[in-house]
Order: sequence, then structure tokens, then C-alpha cells
Amino acid sequence: MIISFLNQKGGVGKTTLAVHVATALAKQGARVLMVDADPQGSGLDWAASRAGDPLFPVIGLPKPTIHRELPTLAVDYKHIVIDGPPRVYDVARSAIMASDLVLIPVQPSPYDVWAAKEIIDLLSEAASFKDNLKRAFVINRKIVNTAIGREVTEALSEYDLPVFKAEICQRVSFAESAAQGRTVLETDPESLASKEINALVKEVLEFA
Repeated sequence: MIISFLNQKGGVGKTTLAVHVATALAKQGARVLMVDADPQGSGLDWAASRAGDPLFPVIGLPKPTIHRELPTLAVDYKHIVIDGPPRVYDVARSAIMASDLVLIPVQPSPYDVWAAKEIIDLLSEAASFKDNLKRAFVINRKIVNTAIGREVTEALSEYDLPVFKAEICQRVSFAESAAQGRTVLETDPESLASKEINALVKEVLEFA
């Protein structure tokens, strides 16, 4: 399965979700490849900061040829996780064409809800070429016990796309684990953050 995390808006947590979902799938015993398609290379930086053996390889492919190159690269892997770029339309289109499932991270703010239209438009355009593409929103960086956190799901309903039930909250542990090239699943597997990630991955596998 090829899963892309895409949003034309920056700063929504695509890399955080990508490395955590890739880690969770790898810890289930699957062979996983992560593709960093963002020219900023945050996924590659995360992998480079890790001490010890990686759970999965991370390659950089910030090019509009992902959909052509990935079939060859993916042959030995059960899951591919693509960390997509903001504002690079040709690369985002290529990632969409390569994917089985596109997940759109959205922070619970009006700005993020409005900005989602850009990636929705790209997905609608791609649907004419790829009618079996699955798509869904993922609420990320939710502030616990806030009204806006509860209201964002309703606000996203205008886009006629499913919103995953699993939500990822804003937690310092995500940044702390990233500094080590690791994830909360490794640094604190029993934490609320880890439980949220595991719930997300369970929903991903059921949805796909």
C-alpha cells in the first residue's frame, strides 16, 4: 500500500505523521519504505539524526516523477509512506498518482480548513485519471478540550471527504522524539501520543 501525507499548506505536521505511521507499520513486522518528497528534506533530516539502526529506509524523491519511479523502488516493500511537499504542485500531483491512499493532515483552525481547498482541487483533478484513489482528512495537532478542536470535523464536512475518527493531539513528546530521529512509539510506547498513533494506523489499515 502506498500512503501519501499531502497538504499544500505547510506546517500541518505531514512529516510527523509520516514517520510515525511508517514506524508503526514497521513495528508490526512489515517492510516499509519512506519517501521524502519535500524539497526541505525534513524526513531525511529526521533519519540522519537517528543513532543506531533505522526501522526503515528513507529516500529523497522531491521530483514530479514519483509515480514513474516508485513501482521499481517499491518492489521489495509492503508499505510505502510518502511525506509530501507544500506548494509544489507537480510533485504533489505525482505523489497523488503514485498513491493508493492520500491522507490530508489538518490542524483545527479556520485557516487550515480554508487552505484544504487547494489539495482537494488537486485530488479532484487526479480522480479523473485514478478513480480508485482513497482520500481522507486526519485531524492533527489538536489542542485537548477546546471547542475549535471539536468543531473542525463539522467545518471539513463541506469538502465531502471522510474525516478519520483517530485524532492526533498537540504534544511536546512528538518534537522531543523527533530530535533523536525517533518516534513516541519508541521513546514512550505506553503514552497517550503512542495510543493516538496506533489508533490512526489501525484506522488507516481498515480504511484502505
